[in-house]
Amino acid sequence: MSGEFVFGWHAVEAVLKREPGRLQQVWIQTGRQDRRVKTITDTLDELGVRWAVVHRRELDERVAGVHQGVVAAVSESQEWTEDDLLTHLAASDKPPFLLVLDGVTDPHNLGACMRTCDAVGVQAVIAPKDKSASLTAVARKVACGAAETVPFVRVTNLARFLRTIKDQGVWLIGTAGEADATLYQADFKGPIALVMGAEGAGMRRLTREHCDQLINIPMLGHVDSLNVSVATGVCLYEALRQRLG
Repeated sequence: MSGEFVFGWHAVEAVLKREPGRLQQVWIQTGRQDRRVKTITDTLDELGVRWAVVHRRELDERVAGVHQGVVAAVSESQEWTEDDLLTHLAASDKPPFLLVLDGVTDPHNLGACMRTCDAVGVQAVIAPKDKSASLTAVARKVACGAAETVPFVRVTNLARFLRTIKDQGVWLIGTAGEADATLYQADFKGPIALVMGAEGAGMRRLTREHCDQLINIPMLGHVDSLNVSVATGVCLYEALRQRLG
């Protein structure tokens, strides 16, 4: 069996609903006999996917994380390429609404960002291939199914990609603590990409130079920064407020 593991009820159910062909086998912790389990096992039987009830110890050995009593072996997902994304944006009747993560390395933060992106309608998340978190089982678990709904695109050269989408009319809004403008002074209503920097270090110099506007999140307390996934959520919901208006 080759591929990867997905764990957690939301993550497994998302694969079952959207990409059932990737499922190879599912393990469920002994002692659960509720409707949720029956619904999943009935669907697995219909698809001809093997499943088994096992002791928690076996699940603990398969994955590192809070599996919630369910683990699935899946084939590797087909990752979007830069060209795939550009084709998708060109065919869409909606103005681009993107999130760029410049060097976010914690899979928990990536998963949390993906979950928020699904909630607000972001069309894709873009990150550099090097020195960035990938969609590991942990990231998928934290994303609660959003990893199966929001395209995750890893690009070889982030600066080049930013130039490409700028040439296509996408406005790049980057976050930086020292920026003069606040989040609430930015215009998120058109084709935009929100650019978030890495945990602690922030955006790299080249990434910052490609941004059309830099903004900060007002901080009135004693701490001077927010966790990157929290900051992303704050910014994306301000963008959604404007776009709905």
